[in-house]
Amino acid sequence: MINVPPQAPLVALAFLAASFLIAIGLAGALFGALSKRPRLVARGAALAGVVASAYLIVWTGASLASRETLLATGETKYFCEIDCHLAYSVTGVEQVASLGAGGPAPASGSFLVVTLRTWFDPATISPRRPLDAPLWPNPRNVCAVDAEGRRYRPLPGTSAALARAGRASTPLTEPLRPGESYQTLLVFDVPREARGVKLYVGNHASEGAFLIGHEAAPIAKKAWFSLKVAEAERRETPVEP
Repeated sequence: MINVPPQAPLVALAFLAASFLIAIGLAGALFGALSKRPRLVARGAALAGVVASAYLIVWTGASLASRETLLATGETKYFCEIDCHLAYSVTGVEQVASLGAGGPAPASGSFLVVTLRTWFDPATISPRRPLDAPLWPNPRNVCAVDAEGRRYRPLPGTSAALARAGRASTPLTEPLRPGESYQTLLVFDVPREARGVKLYVGNHASEGAFLIGHEAAPIAKKAWFSLKVAEAERRETPVEP
């Protein structure tokens, strides 16, 4: 199990405190400039500069000290949603030749079908949150990467073909109530010779990038899901019910 970001309450508090102090410093400097008080300008600018510099040093250090993590099938990756947490896990990986009648043909020889479980962990609810209030998950950045660094995005428009084959897939943005979960089928067009394929499910770069220790930071390492396919799950026939 891994948390994104680690120590989420402390990380959020540090960001808010630093932002508040920087804002106070800049406001003081602006007031000093308008009132022609050079000493106040210097003190306000110094406060903002010191806090910003200290935060940047800690943020950079935490990013550089981060380590890449590879989660196995069934292991969870938790995301902080302010007053609760969502847990994601890969529960199945299949390599198939076709998605069934009416489905798209693979351009690279086969499809990789990943079953991703989303769970609203009821044990993570804040005391301030209503116990039965639904949660709309934040949009996720989802992609697969192989050992050569080639990136693959989930194929759009595959839900209908999967549904005809008896495979239900719920969008990742579907709301949940505490304790509820659903499964999303992600389809990737991956070459058969691709090795070391792994899945990234995370925040977009604009969300959490400036939080200390958050994997969305440009220089931070990320937590991935392994997409190793067992021989028994390599299907040469279409996905059928």
